[in-house]
Amino acid sequence: MELIKTSNELNQRLSAARGKGKSIGFVPTMGALHQGHLSLVEEAGRGCDLVVVSVFVNPTQFNDPKDLDRYPRDLDADMEMLAKSPCELVFAPSVEEVYPKPDTRVFDFGQLEEVMEGKHRPGHFNGVAQVVSRLFDMVKPDKAFFGQKDFQQMAIVRDMVQQLNLGTDIVACPIVRESDGLAMSSRNRLLTKKHRKSAPLIAKTLSESCNFVQSKKVADAKTFVENVINSDDNLELEYFEIVDGQTLQPVDNWAESNYIVGCIAVFAGEIRLIDNVIYKIA
Repeated sequence: MELIKTSNELNQRLSAARGKGKSIGFVPTMGALHQGHLSLVEEAGRGCDLVVVSVFVNPTQFNDPKDLDRYPRDLDADMEMLAKSPCELVFAPSVEEVYPKPDTRVFDFGQLEEVMEGKHRPGHFNGVAQVVSRLFDMVKPDKAFFGQKDFQQMAIVRDMVQQLNLGTDIVACPIVRESDGLAMSSRNRLLTKKHRKSAPLIAKTLSESCNFVQSKKVADAKTFVENVINSDDNLELEYFEIVDGQTLQPVDNWAESNYIVGCIAVFAGEIRLIDNVIYKIA
């Protein structure tokens, strides 16, 4: 495994691999790696000949400077984890390498960015599109692997790939969870003991809400999740939406779509956690 910090060096290594007919798999990360990230790397190793993992904390997707400052960073620990994976190249560029000049591009994702994360974190998805498109431009991957925990982000990235005609296949990978159900996240390590104890209630409640699909209304499922989360003093619900999995627009009844997903954001103290559950999929 090799650590690379410049796009020129990366291009040399990848050009040589492509010259040998190798396919390139890419896993973009912001570091602070955990088993969820490694599951993406493993999937990339199964689907491609050479795997690149980027480690870059992107400043343009943080609308809260405090969130950017406290985001965990430990490249040495990340390298140690990746050494046991199919990753061959770790790309850890500086901010100046990714943005040699300010990125002033403004993307239009229409309704995809007007709900949920886009509504509560204005500018976030424009920053995501900026950095992912820059990284795709440097790596030029055949396939890129993303976790379904960031459900709305995957929809945004797919739309961006289509808009820019990038030709990269976006591969969705299942959510990886802790033994108590909490969706794995780099932010989990920032939770206090009491908030970590309450956090699994998010996944538990989403799972229990699946029982509403057969016999209850969508509104009943929403009310159930909202009430359970709000009953825990250590958790603060930001939003819970039940949406069409393609358009991300809210649905009013279970028959409205063949692909229905429940997406949630919850504050556990100062740490913001997201999760989702698939109610229906064709």
